[in-house]
Amino acid sequence: MLEAAAGLYEALPSWDGHEGPRARVTIGPGAVGVKRTDLARRERTAEREQRRRRKVADELAGELERTGEFPPAPMPRREITGWSRKSRANMVRALCELDYLPMFTNPAAVPAMVTLTYPGDWLTVAPNGRAVKRHLDEFYRRYRAAWGTELLSVWKLEFQRRGAPHFHMLMVPPHGRAHSRADAAGSGLPFKAWLSVVWADIVNHPDPIEHMNHLAAGTGVDYQEGARLQDPKRAAIYFTKHGSFSAKEYQNCVPDAWTAPGMGPGRFWGYRYLDRVVRGVEVSPRDAQLIARTIRRWARAQGTTREVRAPRVRGGRVIPVAHEVVGLAGAQLVASRGKVRHRRVRRRVERMRGGAGWVSVNDGAAFASQLARWLAQMQARARSTVLGLMGDRVA
Repeated sequence: MLEAAAGLYEALPSWDGHEGPRARVTIGPGAVGVKRTDLARRERTAEREQRRRRKVADELAGELERTGEFPPAPMPRREITGWSRKSRANMVRALCELDYLPMFTNPAAVPAMVTLTYPGDWLTVAPNGRAVKRHLDEFYRRYRAAWGTELLSVWKLEFQRRGAPHFHMLMVPPHGRAHSRADAAGSGLPFKAWLSVVWADIVNHPDPIEHMNHLAAGTGVDYQEGARLQDPKRAAIYFTKHGSFSAKEYQNCVPDAWTAPGMGPGRFWGYRYLDRVVRGVEVSPRDAQLIARTIRRWARAQGTTREVRAPRVRGGRVIPVAHEVVGLAGAQLVASRGKVRHRRVRRRVERMRGGAGWVSVNDGAAFASQLARWLAQMQARARSTVLGLMGDRVA
């Protein structure tokens, strides 16, 4: 479907090495956009990176020759206190470009949202982010041993109000019973029971009461929530908690015990054994401008907004760089000496600013095909107008 949609556009010849950006329409399962890439600049950047790596390799070789061992890796100094805006944008685009078809090779497959939580005394078994990621890797290993296949999933790390980490995982639970060795935890159990036993065994809290409580309420399998995620856009919306951003923002705040350098959570999201599928076609600058303008108008018509913190001050807007009257507005632009207050307001989201960017859609191939048909109609109308003007001049 993506190949057919990309074939509807009038493609430009291959790059001949000239300078300047090349416009490219990108089509994914849940994302459509316009990308402007300067290939010559990209090559120069790659050459600089290659020279930098050679220099680093020469320095390491010299250190190894002098001391007989490599220098120790530097200790991390940054503190991670929350989920960055850049990581959120990267996750949304990745989820919109993933090919989810390998998860549904079985016609009877039903997706579900699986939740993996930690006991009440969670710091004993999860002192830092690395310990939690080791638990997740061990869960993948036991799933492969019990069900004979790799786990295809999308996962997201969040935190409860009490600070305990937990994972949300979009996957297709297997049917039947676990067929791992007889002495393994959860052997011979159906998936839901196997999940509770195995996750409690992986976390392995030393307190028997905490272990028993974790065994009873440490996991969850929600088929109703999984059935709602019918396309890549809905999956991205769920994992970003877009509809209830302010109410769920505490889930992206790292607990104080993990904020020290080297103790952070690492990545907040990821996917396993799923590939990003994107098709692109280079188009003329005029076509790229029309496509970007059309997508921008479509996105504005959706009425999407976001919550921002706007500064407010009595007497006008604060201007940090100008402490006197500016322009013709008079006193309304005088920088106030009073206290600046902030309030949360909702502003309309602007897409495709500068003629480049992307939007998330429910069906990328259908959206791109409709956009290509509209572009062909506009091109035919422009050609007929030009021919009409030429005919009038000849007459």
